[in-house]
Amino acid sequence: MNKQHVLNMTTSKMAMSSSLLTMALLACPTSYAAETDLEQRVTELEQKLEVAVDQLENSSGHGGSLLNGVSIGGYGELHYNNLENNKVGGSDKKEMDFHRFVLFFGKEFSDDIRFFSEFEIEHALSGDGKPGEVELEQAYVDFDLNDNHTARGGLFLVPVGILNETHEPPTFYGVERNPVEKNIIPSTWWEGGAALHGELAPGWNYDVAVTTGLNNSSYIIRSGRQKGAKADASDLAYTGRIKWTGVPGLELAATAQLQDNITQGVDPDAEATLIETHAVWQSGPFGVRALYAKWDVDGNGAKAVGMDEQSGWYIEPSFKVTPKLGVFARVNQWDNAAGDASDSEYKQLDVGLNYWPHEDVVVKVDIQTQDSPIGKNEYDGTNIGIGYQF
Repeated sequence: MNKQHVLNMTTSKMAMSSSLLTMALLACPTSYAAETDLEQRVTELEQKLEVAVDQLENSSGHGGSLLNGVSIGGYGELHYNNLENNKVGGSDKKEMDFHRFVLFFGKEFSDDIRFFSEFEIEHALSGDGKPGEVELEQAYVDFDLNDNHTARGGLFLVPVGILNETHEPPTFYGVERNPVEKNIIPSTWWEGGAALHGELAPGWNYDVAVTTGLNNSSYIIRSGRQKGAKADASDLAYTGRIKWTGVPGLELAATAQLQDNITQGVDPDAEATLIETHAVWQSGPFGVRALYAKWDVDGNGAKAVGMDEQSGWYIEPSFKVTPKLGVFARVNQWDNAAGDASDSEYKQLDVGLNYWPHEDVVVKVDIQTQDSPIGKNEYDGTNIGIGYQF
């Protein structure tokens, strides 16, 4: 039996029930006042039945989770960057970009088995000579082992950092994602593999994952993401995270990842370890986010270019002036060649505001000032963005 047939049957039964009830009530001998009261009750009942039918009709489309367990969602963001390059001969960045358009599709097969996927278009256009990409960012199945533990298999986000798993525009301050989690962690970071996650005790949660690892012989962390696209699985990555949320409004977490070789064998000594820790605290209108992450890469190859150590941190206090308006400031510092004695450290200050006309829609404005290494671009200016989720 298809869902349209179910909808038609349900609608017919509701209409029949309403008609029979109306006839029965009006057939009873009553006074004028009682009859008027009964007619009013019948009218209210019919209105409620109409609302119920409308809800059933709406659920029969793409978001028909009420009838078949299928769900749909998504998010997107448009950015305008008006940034001046402080370095002599460098190009300014003055552009508007629909940075991301993302759709979620999910299916609940049973109470214990669920599927989730995320399909993304970056920079509006993709193809030969176009700036964007079409990506399958997530596609995995969750299996509940019991009430506290779940197994996962497929393509999923690596459990690390603050933004990597929760990065919808209304959920964070600033037009652009912070540069530390972009360049050091590197968000958004997804790989294929298997994982376990769950609750160890009240307030204590864990994640462990075995996934494909990074693959970049130049030791550039962000460029090493394989994203599940014919990924070289010669050297896997092993990730573990512990998270504590025992106090309302507070999250403390630490993640460690070990990979035998981030060049997949090109440099046989390139074993790498990532350590990340962060804190998120929200108390009424006040909020603070702070994060530190560091890579240690073995081998003479990484050491020769200063990339045997790569690290960064940021701290971001914020304040909700009203439920719809918030202001923030963020100090960022990161270095992808911290093992080198030369100047390779970036510093950036962001100050701005978020305005939520609706809890799932946000307008953002921020000002950034940057201090970059010698020979690298250095951008100061204004960013404006609008984003949504559903």
